[in-house]
Amino acid sequence: MTTRLADIAAQAGVSEATVSRVLNGKPGVAATTRQSVLAALDVLGYERPVRLRQRSEGLVGLITPELENPIFPALAQVIGQALTRQGYTPVLATQTPGGSTEDELTEMLVDRGVAGIIYVSGLHADTTADMQRYERLRAQGVPFVLVDGFSPKVQAPFISPDDRAAMTLAVTHLVSLGHTRIGLALGPKRFVPVQRKIEGFVRAMQEQLGLSAEDVETRLIQHSLYTLEGGQAAASALIDRGCTAVVCASDMMALGAIRAARRQGLEVPTDISVVGFDDSPLIAFTDPPLTTIRKPVPAMGQAAVRTLLEEIGGTPAPHSEFVFMPELVVRGSTASAPGDRSRT
Repeated sequence: MTTRLADIAAQAGVSEATVSRVLNGKPGVAATTRQSVLAALDVLGYERPVRLRQRSEGLVGLITPELENPIFPALAQVIGQALTRQGYTPVLATQTPGGSTEDELTEMLVDRGVAGIIYVSGLHADTTADMQRYERLRAQGVPFVLVDGFSPKVQAPFISPDDRAAMTLAVTHLVSLGHTRIGLALGPKRFVPVQRKIEGFVRAMQEQLGLSAEDVETRLIQHSLYTLEGGQAAASALIDRGCTAVVCASDMMALGAIRAARRQGLEVPTDISVVGFDDSPLIAFTDPPLTTIRKPVPAMGQAAVRTLLEEIGGTPAPHSEFVFMPELVVRGSTASAPGDRSRT
């Protein structure tokens, strides 16, 4: 117990006596100091005494498509922590192949009386999906926010990264390295983020390399799945068409692209450059460390929570899209184009 008090006191920057007073519910401690001690408990992994636990303001559902792609757990963590800080209890519901659908998970959460729901990369991002499901949810009085994907048919707040700007960042970087045959590997075309990435990629290739939209779309864009295997398949096709650089719509696809290159006897980045998308946890430690477009996950997650709580509180945010700017993170998977080694 003494060791624990010392640890908490050091973390909070207060005396052990102050920690003891907070843990025992004694008066005479400033509110900010009390909060610092409680935060130190959380950081160090100690459970708060029952008497000090904040009463839950209610449950908030978080529906994600899957957890294999590390960007989804990262986003879930940001959202979960932000909800907890506001006194809400997050309930993570994940779709799995052959498991519960988004509609089934929604029904389950509504039956449990959630105060609201945050959807990440849900059916709202699929242009072929029926958007009436969200209007029915609204009619039930359940507030919700939609992350990654936009539909003008749904009256709700949307949180998105700027996918078009992301492609401009990637293409600009690769063109500066002397690449002129740049391919784009991404998921099925029916998804809004995919369509936006295509728009940004085509425009950047037109403006910076003078290529026609038709040439870019028919020869330099390859659709596949958002998986390592999907990235490998798409990159193999683009490499066969003479691409010296591949931009991928996710870091998982980018790892597949690196594997495709190596299976063809090519070195990354000596023979071919690869750019990912997301900046997922641990992606800086791959071989080589991955150059990628960093999705602003903390800002997006916090904005999703803030917007939902405004909806819950009866002061709805505008039913529009909040767009967050990504950034290019240059690491070791991109280099000068083959035959153009004078460039840095």
